[in-house]
Amino acid sequence: MATTVKKAAQRQGFKTGEYIVYPAHGVGQITAIEEQNVAGYALELLVINFEQDKMTLRVPVAKIASVGMRKLSEPASVKKALETIRGRPRVKRTMWSRRAQEYEAKINSGDLIAIAEVVRDLYRSESQPEQSYSERQLYEAALDRMAREIAAVNKSSETEAIRQIEQNLTKGVGRKAAEAPVAELEEDGDEQEEAA
Repeated sequence: MATTVKKAAQRQGFKTGEYIVYPAHGVGQITAIEEQNVAGYALELLVINFEQDKMTLRVPVAKIASVGMRKLSEPASVKKALETIRGRPRVKRTMWSRRAQEYEAKINSGDLIAIAEVVRDLYRSESQPEQSYSERQLYEAALDRMAREIAAVNKSSETEAIRQIEQNLTKGVGRKAAEAPVAELEEDGDEQEEAA
C-alpha cells in the first residue's frame, strides 16, 4: 500500500494544521493530507490526530460530509453553549436506559449546544445526591468534549475551559433555589407512548 503525502494543504475547506470536530471523537488536528492507493483506486485522506486519545484517524476526503466532520464552533456558538448550561436542567420521565441513549447520541452528534444540554442535565452540585456510575461517565464524556472544543476555540487550556464551564454551571438559573434530587421534570409525548 503506497502512501504519498500531498503538497496541497487544503481540501473541501479543511487545511493542514487546523483543528476540527469529528463527531464520534471530538476535537482533533489535521496533520496531513495523504493519497493512498487502495485496491487500485487513489484515495485522498485527511490525517487527523486526536492527541489526548493518542489516536490518528484517516478520513477519505469524499466522506467528510457523511461523517459529520466540521470546523470548530464560532465564538458566538461557544457563548450560546455556556448560556445553555446556565439554564434549568430538563430531565424527561423516561427510563434511564432510554435517556442514556439520548445523551450518548447528543454527545456523539458533535453539536456543541447538544453536548452543553447533556452537561447541564447531568450536572450535580455538592449539595445534591451522588450520580450513578453511568450518569457520571456520560457527564464526564460530555464535559470533556465541550471543554476540548471551548479550549480550541478560545486558544486556552482544557483546565481553563473546564473552570469556565463549571463557573457557568454554578451560576445556573434555579440551582441555588431548593435543589431537589431530581431536576425539573419535562413532560413530553414519550409518556403517552409508553402508557399506551
